[in-house]
Amino acid sequence: MRTATIERNTAETQIKLWIDLDGTGQYEVCTGCGFLDHMLNLFARHGRFDLRAECRGDTQVDYHHTVEDMGIALGRAFAAALGDMRGITRYGSMILPMDEVLMICAVDLSGRSALGYQVQLPSARVGDFDTELAKEFWLGFVRSCPCSLHFQQMAGENTHHILEACFKGMGRALAQAVRIDEAHKNEVPSTKGVLVE
Repeated sequence: MRTATIERNTAETQIKLWIDLDGTGQYEVCTGCGFLDHMLNLFARHGRFDLRAECRGDTQVDYHHTVEDMGIALGRAFAAALGDMRGITRYGSMILPMDEVLMICAVDLSGRSALGYQVQLPSARVGDFDTELAKEFWLGFVRSCPCSLHFQQMAGENTHHILEACFKGMGRALAQAVRIDEAHKNEVPSTKGVLVE
């Protein structure tokens, strides 16, 4: 079973998170930030990951710590569930249309952290959510599950749709990348022989 449980406690957030990479897309998420809950629900459903997550954060300040720390916790959970990454496909990509949006999402579970975030957000806020925090979420993820994530926006005008396309598309791209390649299930997909240092 490729599952992981993460507990992360700081002065700013207390997080409990569980994930099953081979799930059916079931989710139970409560972070105190409604928009982030919505994005994580979409991510889990489209990636077919089972996800349970709870966060108690200093939302009286703003959502920054909650969003960033959820990215860190989710990244740690992926890293723990993947182990030595033996047998994974490693790469995944998705061109996702979301109404007027066209978003390219791609991932390499390389063991090296990089984020390409070519996303243009017309609005600074969606409801009470600061839209710049979406990038902080993905930065937290790649620093905790060393990988290369790339988002390339090809079209889009509605900020909610743009961010939704990012989370749906990356869920689907990661689902491809973590999938076991049955023909090579005992191999680490790297000429180095390792993806985890």
